[in-house]
Amino acid sequence: MKLPADFFGRIIFILQNYGSSMLEGAGRTLIIALVGTAIGCVIGFVCGVVKTIPIEKNDGALKRVLLRAVHAIIDIYVEVFRGTPMMVQAMFIYYGVAKVFGLVMSMWFAAFFVVSINTGAYMAETVRGGILSIDPGQTEGAKAIGMTHTQTMLNVIIPQALRNIMPQIGNNLIINIKDTCVLSAISVVELFFASRSVAGTYYVYFETFTITMVMYLIMTVFFSRLLLWFERKMDGPANYDLATTDQLAHTSGMYSHPGIDPDSTNPDLRERQRSKELSESVFRGTRTREG
Repeated sequence: MKLPADFFGRIIFILQNYGSSMLEGAGRTLIIALVGTAIGCVIGFVCGVVKTIPIEKNDGALKRVLLRAVHAIIDIYVEVFRGTPMMVQAMFIYYGVAKVFGLVMSMWFAAFFVVSINTGAYMAETVRGGILSIDPGQTEGAKAIGMTHTQTMLNVIIPQALRNIMPQIGNNLIINIKDTCVLSAISVVELFFASRSVAGTYYVYFETFTITMVMYLIMTVFFSRLLLWFERKMDGPANYDLATTDQLAHTSGMYSHPGIDPDSTNPDLRERQRSKELSESVFRGTRTREG
């Protein structure tokens, strides 16, 4: 099959003959990135919440020892997987574990595992920072009404922290879409692997990777806009109406007690009412004289 000589002709040629394989690679890229990010977020939330469990003086010796040990394990996990490249992690896990321990894993399992634990290491610190960004008074208030640390996290802190860390979750997803290309080192047939195979067949690297770059850009822009829309949905409306279904609620924001007019307790309203009554009485007196 003869390769066209011009740039756009080669682009069309590659799309016609290898577009389907590149699309399949892009689909695998998205699956690995989405699943890996989701699992990594779960890992990160668990590690982040555990890291925020305080070690208090009145805790038992066993609890203090266990918490310190778990905190140390999480710190080591975060430092190792944040401080080493994902490609090295993939090679170490896929080839090293099989060599040393005799555990042979599939390429798909290795891909999901590497992306998940790598994302979890970053998310652990993100979640911890999001939790610490919430006003400590809310934690103190929850404890004052008898909530445990777990109840406080689930019902008070995490719902607010989730909104604060949503941009970082989106960033991790975008990074994972791009960084799945390093999994070609363990022969995972994602978009970069498919593109490299096409480019090596005809030695048309510039045209092939132009298409690849555009495909990566489409995926990242789409998900960045989707996540931005989701963040705005989480923000809710800009203005809120005070609920009036409760008998104790009043639209003016004042406590409504049976037999008490809330307007009568407002000095500004009373002054305006007196001015209005005085103006009306003067107006009636003027009309009477004219009559």
